Amino acid sequence: MEIYWGGSLAEQIEFLAKGIADVILSKDNVMEAMMAESTQNYMPLIGYPSYTAFFISAREKPRINKAYFLDKTIGLVDYPTSRSAHILPKQVFKQLDIDLSALQIVYASSHSALRELLSKGEVDIIASYWQEQDQQRFSKNYITAIADNVSGSKWYIKMADENTDLACALQVSISDVVNDVQSSYFNKLRHYWQCDSAPYKFIGGDESEN
Repeated sequence: MEIYWGGSLAEQIEFLAKGIADVILSKDNVMEAMMAESTQNYMPLIGYPSYTAFFISAREKPRINKAYFLDKTIGLVDYPTSRSAHILPKQVFKQLDIDLSALQIVYASSHSALRELLSKGEVDIIASYWQEQDQQRFSKNYITAIADNVSGSKWYIKMADENTDLACALQVSISDVVNDVQSSYFNKLRHYWQCDSAPYKFIGGDESEN
């Protein structure tokens, strides 16, 4: 078994386009762009819940206007497919007619690294999601929503054969690992395979994520 962790977007695209990965964590926009479900037979196992993306500050409630951002240091993740911490905030800047070169942007490797930058005062604002443990360091009064109902990532399995036993076993294993993480975000995982009775059934993607 080979495991690849923290690959770049280019590597993820290559894995999907060539069908290299048997199991992969990806996002709807990447899967759709690569047509990976139809061309490489990737099917979802588990979907993370939808969430809200925020601008988060340590000292004040962020305002969505051009003048506010121009004198702030802003923390984003250095990962172009991250919606909450890269795509959506940059969409806000574009809507406000702000040239990115006019902004002081600091890129971090992860959402955790963003929070470290904010807590140390190295940035004024970060773009991310809000989690319960954030209240230990930051105030919920100092967050401003960027977008609601942002779809979460999904674990996909490459199903060249109808190996439903394998799909169900992986779904259980991934659920066990995820549920060990103490976060309310994982309380509403969407399971795409109904595995508690035979024959196993795939639950289509048109149903609610919740």
